[in-house]
Amino acid sequence: MTSSAQPGERMKYRLADAMKLCMKKAPVEKITVKEITEACGTTRQTFYRNFRDKYDLINWYFDKILLESFEHMGEGRTIYEGLVNKFRYIQDESLFFRAAFKNDDQNCLREHDFHLIMAFYTQRIEEKTGQKLPEQLAFLLEMYCQGSIYMTVQWVLGKRVATPEELAQSLVDAMPAQLAELFHRLELL
Repeated sequence: MTSSAQPGERMKYRLADAMKLCMKKAPVEKITVKEITEACGTTRQTFYRNFRDKYDLINWYFDKILLESFEHMGEGRTIYEGLVNKFRYIQDESLFFRAAFKNDDQNCLREHDFHLIMAFYTQRIEEKTGQKLPEQLAFLLEMYCQGSIYMTVQWVLGKRVATPEELAQSLVDAMPAQLAELFHRLELL
């Protein structure tokens, strides 16, 4: 839990921590709200004041940690450094990311991740160029972001073995040439 959390969010973070404890023992689909509240030391009423169900809790926490992973990504000077930062953060929260992506049918988390990463790169490009992203480059960026997310999910689920540095380098190497040229010109690659 972040120390800067608002008082109302503190309970949400406590419930998320309890969910993570439960996830160490059982898959998400087998975890009950009762188990989460017992692990948290609170009541079902408190849980339902904050979340509709356990998937709503997962979505809320996933959104928080995904946004934080993008903050870590933004700390890098280059795309490679940013990706390494993001993947290290994801590694630290791997239990939650793995469970969240396994339940992707229900939550559409990959689509959410796509919109965040697309906006992140678009904003970086437009800030550096002072211009709207041209349509052809937007197409290439969208294709690259979709592939990047797919490979990241494969890595999170253990279907691709790599260090954060190796995965980041693979994603940089896979970037379409026109996009890579632009990132080079902008000193982001």
